[in-house]
Amino acid sequence: MDSNLHSPERRLIELRMEHADLNAMIDRAAQQTPVDELMMRRLKKRRLALRDQIARMELALDPKEPA
Repeated sequence: MDSNLHSPERRLIELRMEHADLNAMIDRAAQQTPVDELMMRRLKKRRLALRDQIARMELALDPKEPA
C-alpha cells in the first residue's frame, strides 16, 4: 500500500492535477483588472516546468522504443 502512494504513476497524476490547477489560476488571473504581469509570468513559468516534467515522466513510464 505504501509503495502505491509513492509510485511514479501516482506522481504523474499529481503533476497533471497541479498543471490543471495552474491553468485555472491563470485563466482567473487573466480576467482580473489590472492583470498582475509578474504573477502571470511566474504562473506560466511554473506551468511550463510542470508540462516538461510530465512529458519526461510519461516517456520514462512508456518509452516509445524498446530498451
